[in-house]
Amino acid sequence: MDPQLRAALTSGYERLSAWSDLLDQINVFPVADADTGRNLMISLAPLHRSEAPAETILRRLLVSATGNSGNIAACFFAGFVTENPSEDLHRAIKIGRERAWEAISDPKPGTILTVFDTLQLTFEGTPAEPLAVIYPALIDRLEESVHATAEILPELKAAGVVDAGALGMFIFMEGFFNQLAGEENGFRPIIETFRNKLKPPLECETGDADGYCVDTLVEIDKSGDSSLKKIVPYGNSLIVQREPERLKIHLHTEQQEAVRKQLEEMGRVVRWSATGLRRPPGSRFAPAKPPAIHIVTDAAGSITRQDAARLGMTLLDSYIVVGDKSLPETLIDPAEIYALMRKGVRVTTAQASVFERHQRFQSIISRYGTALYLCVGSVYTGNFREAAAWKENNDPENRLTIIDTGLASGRLGIVALATSRHAGRVDRAEDVLRFAATAVQKSAEYIFLDRLQYLVAGGRLSKAKGYVGDFFHLKPVISPTAAGAVKTGTVRSQDEQLEFALENLAKDLKPDAGRLILLEYSDNRRWVADTVLHEIEIRYPSAEVVLQPLSLTSGVHMGPGAWGVAYMVDREGG
Repeated sequence: MDPQLRAALTSGYERLSAWSDLLDQINVFPVADADTGRNLMISLAPLHRSEAPAETILRRLLVSATGNSGNIAACFFAGFVTENPSEDLHRAIKIGRERAWEAISDPKPGTILTVFDTLQLTFEGTPAEPLAVIYPALIDRLEESVHATAEILPELKAAGVVDAGALGMFIFMEGFFNQLAGEENGFRPIIETFRNKLKPPLECETGDADGYCVDTLVEIDKSGDSSLKKIVPYGNSLIVQREPERLKIHLHTEQQEAVRKQLEEMGRVVRWSATGLRRPPGSRFAPAKPPAIHIVTDAAGSITRQDAARLGMTLLDSYIVVGDKSLPETLIDPAEIYALMRKGVRVTTAQASVFERHQRFQSIISRYGTALYLCVGSVYTGNFREAAAWKENNDPENRLTIIDTGLASGRLGIVALATSRHAGRVDRAEDVLRFAATAVQKSAEYIFLDRLQYLVAGGRLSKAKGYVGDFFHLKPVISPTAAGAVKTGTVRSQDEQLEFALENLAKDLKPDAGRLILLEYSDNRRWVADTVLHEIEIRYPSAEVVLQPLSLTSGVHMGPGAWGVAYMVDREGG
């Protein structure tokens, strides 16, 4: 792929990342299931930092596409990238737009399709003009097309919002064309531009949709295509991408078992996903009163995307890298990553680009006014340095407060969790800042590793030490501190790990006092829940014990079988 085109696609994806949680919040059509931003990020991940040829990107888009908007966007870009846009941008847009429309059984204007229509019409009207010349008018028209969605679809008009997929594609395209045209004037302020069309009413909280969102990949022979007629009666929102001997199918249905049976009759189902359409009540953050200050932290703190949405927090992702593929850590199924690691596949992590991080900071401030960023310790990443640099150049009103916590993993997570709760109970930001500083000092964590080979693979331990440690079944215990991960002990079995954890908890926690305890698991959830959680609840019946997946940033370095326990020594006021 042409380097300039690759850079433009990456810019579009990273700008989309900065606003993906907003897209989740305003998601109303076709069902209010709060996942448009998530689905677009997963579906378009093959476009991010990719050096693969167009044919490989096409295959990856076919596999990664998920959700309604995600599948439609993947259809567009599948057509776009295979038409050599570096040579003929207009034709690539035309083919992408046609592919998106043709894939949908019941296409509706007023959605992401309207953005693709506007994109094609704009280039048709200015075929000979350089991109730098038409760029301002192009963005004007794309903006207008997003505004129009709030009037075209009755569901959006009733909710008073623009279409989440259309807004997501506007954000992507602005980042894409800004880079491609060599623009230096920045981006349109999303909140100001769409100010009155970004807050759906609370009655859209769950919508009225039951059933499942099915995404599946089916290998067929040429005669199998006719069987698609048999699944149409089983649902709606049908989207089909056709490739030689393969079909990618998206469908909303209440009869997932019947759909799968029909698909198995026409070919081999090689991938299958069926997720509930009705989101849990409370997944759209609607506090009784706004928090004193908005809380931001890194996903390295073992807080999930779902927790962040429920608490009204913002998470900043790092990337998990497998080969030449990468995805934000909160959008990957941890089970898949740990399974790959156990097979010997090399998995690494990567920081978000400076551009993406700066876009996130700008998004946060424009949406929330003031924010507190509880940053992963500077000994672990460059996040604090980049945040401070952005603040110096872009925050004259001192809206973003940054704390270098010196922490990572569950210790960072428990501080962020407690601080977020506190921010919802008090009225002054100063009280939240003092609480956070105290929470950092009163937090503690022990992380238990199963094998050393993963530290070796990540370059954090020599091969010789790793071999000797695993040979003698040595399982180190570490704690994240401002000086880095410190080894606090060594054990030889799971039983000794549990004994070590309980002994050290007893030093800091009184049995009769309420505590906040965070238990983290990798691919060993059942053991942690059935054994560790049980023992802790017996000893601390008044404690609030939260069971969470270990952040993948930590899990990739520490490996399958790792687990941890973080806690607040004194939960008073927490």
